[in-house]
Amino acid sequence: IAAHLKNMEASLDRLEAISHQEPEVIDPDSPVELAGVRGEIMFKAVSFGYEDEMVLRNVNVKVTPGEVVGIVGPSGAGKTTFINLVLRLYDPGEGVVMLDGHDLRALRQRDLRNAISFVPQEPLLFNCSARENILIGRPDATDQEIEKAARQARAHDFISAMEQGYETILGEKGTRLSGGQRQRLALARAFLRRSPILVLDEAASALDSDNEALVQQALLELTRNKTVFIIAHRFSTLSVVNRILVLDQGEVVGDGTSAELEKTCGLYRELRERQRFE
Repeated sequence: IAAHLKNMEASLDRLEAISHQEPEVIDPDSPVELAGVRGEIMFKAVSFGYEDEMVLRNVNVKVTPGEVVGIVGPSGAGKTTFINLVLRLYDPGEGVVMLDGHDLRALRQRDLRNAISFVPQEPLLFNCSARENILIGRPDATDQEIEKAARQARAHDFISAMEQGYETILGEKGTRLSGGQRQRLALARAFLRRSPILVLDEAASALDSDNEALVQQALLELTRNKTVFIIAHRFSTLSVVNRILVLDQGEVVGDGTSAELEKTCGLYRELRERQRFE
């Protein structure tokens, strides 16, 4: 018992250190009221680094409401950091990130997060029913709204085919589902949420061609009339975007349509060629 208590004391010390840590991102004392979000995102002279390593350098980007923007670049280029600043998981070291003309630091985090739907590369599913997993997108939704979102995400058919339909328990992290099914369930949450801003961390990665085609169809519908950011590891995802940002070593080295970047951005051409042979 004494040995167990000593181990527990060490674990408790680590837990207390985490629980007592003050968050770096905090709400302002007098936040700006955010209503009627249009979805304009602007980076003004934004630089950011982790400790001594600079990850983004003097980024200036304006995304107008309704634009669907792909973000590409080699590993370590700053793609995920760019998205983390949009989500305000961090504040920039220099410059400002703005939503509809407001500095994100002037907004309540709750209001900002309510305006954004985020679909990660590896969706987090819980050991509960398919209905409950979708309902996380908007807890007050009706069963009819849940089914509509599942149909839009091309998830209704496989959910209905399970033994208990929408009441089927999916297992921890959705172990009963394939990768494509997990992605479509995560997209159903985003359809249900109906946020004006959508962030996708490669929602079609590591899928076979059949599943990728279904996800692409869902994305075409999901991105309508929203401001959208898509981190693209597979260039097939770029078929739904109307603008592409190319990042390299923390800087935006290309900005335009795919056709424009083929002519003006050597790194973009190199990345496309590299993927054709992978």
